[in-house]
Amino acid sequence: MKIPERWTFDSPEVASNFDTHVRETLPWYEMVTGAVSHICRHYIPKGGTVYDLGASTGNIGRAIEATLTEREAKLISVDCSADMLDQYEGPQPENVLISDICSVDYQPFDVAILFLTAMFIPTERRLEVIGRLTDQMRLGGCIIIVDKAEAGTGYLSTVMWRLTLAGKVSSGVSADQIVAKELSLGGVQRPLSDKSLPKNAVEFFRFGDFAGWVIE
Repeated sequence: MKIPERWTFDSPEVASNFDTHVRETLPWYEMVTGAVSHICRHYIPKGGTVYDLGASTGNIGRAIEATLTEREAKLISVDCSADMLDQYEGPQPENVLISDICSVDYQPFDVAILFLTAMFIPTERRLEVIGRLTDQMRLGGCIIIVDKAEAGTGYLSTVMWRLTLAGKVSSGVSADQIVAKELSLGGVQRPLSDKSLPKNAVEFFRFGDFAGWVIE
């Protein structure tokens, strides 16, 4: 896939190659998808409602489809890119919404998932979005976030950053592709800081500078 000079999901080439690209550049992608599915199974009730925010091609929807079917639960998949949703192959396509997740009028739900999504929300809107989601989360529900986190300080932060690079290289991604992608994300992707998350966020995953949290 040709990396755009300025990263965007509003691109037929990015959208059509996204599933392969994300698995090449994030070697833990399948494992964490499975972890999110496992967590969801513990929070989705019979007749429940799930939001997949930043649904892209439907990866999370496919992962939790069996639970949705078994529990007769509703999935609402949201993404702002029409090109990405043109590639959507997830359950319940009748509930796919093309929208900026900052503008969605959220209804009461049981589980909301932001999988590699929050880092593309403007920094000044992140707490607002999470706050509105928290307000609509039913008792016993949760919000799951998987995202890139801001680097720490000291030598360990360098070690963790190199761990991320090593993971990409081990998946066969060329150095040119890694550098091109990092430069294209400038000003488009902003990693999450501790201030972007509520204090009750519990970490369940970390690899290099990527992490996952559950908010009850």
